[in-house]
Amino acid sequence: MDIYWIFGIAVAAAVLIYWLLRRRTPAPDAEAPGDRIDTLIGWPPEATRILRTSERLAYSTLKLALPGYMILAQVPISRFINVPKRYSYAEWMRRLGSQCVDFVICDVTSQVVAVVDVRPPDAQVSDRLRRRLDRVTRALKAVNIPLHVWNEESLPSVEAARASIVPSVPAMPTEIASRKASAEAAAGLAHARNAFADTDRDLINEDMVEVIELGEPRSSTWFDELDSESSNLPPPTRRTR
Repeated sequence: MDIYWIFGIAVAAAVLIYWLLRRRTPAPDAEAPGDRIDTLIGWPPEATRILRTSERLAYSTLKLALPGYMILAQVPISRFINVPKRYSYAEWMRRLGSQCVDFVICDVTSQVVAVVDVRPPDAQVSDRLRRRLDRVTRALKAVNIPLHVWNEESLPSVEAARASIVPSVPAMPTEIASRKASAEAAAGLAHARNAFADTDRDLINEDMVEVIELGEPRSSTWFDELDSESSNLPPPTRRTR
């Protein structure tokens, strides 16, 4: 009787262990619950506006205040900040990389020169949102990108926005501006030396007007190989009706 009792306990223990192992190890072809849901059926898409009313007003202010600059809206931080890949890039994306800033101001080479964030008043900011904004602020400070925080209830004027951003960040880098100025100067000099342009001549003193004599074109021998002697053509015949 003791043998049957011990045998039953052993069988029950084996079944229990097999059941526990089966629960811990999913089947190879098992799919996660989210993978079985169709993307469009489970989350039907709907087009929406990118900017809120306060953000649209801020965008208009930036366009008027910063002519010549590229102004991009709702840009993820991972688009203009690079980080080393020695740690998990997915974890960095979860923490900060997928966060968007409201407006990115770039020069003509698309290099970021400043960031403008339109935020609600401090009284309306939750602790979770404040922690996220603090991470964004620290990241921009680490890469030396100026951050301008605007209150959505009291946006600055066009003049104030221009005064706070333009003096420190030109729309065209110095090296490109110098090359462009040199090219324009060279083009202007070449244009000034064009003797055939009447607008560039000095007509104040007629004695100084340059007179250009145009010589006759050189004779061409293109048709010299053709026979230019008259040929004996047959007399014309009268057509009969």
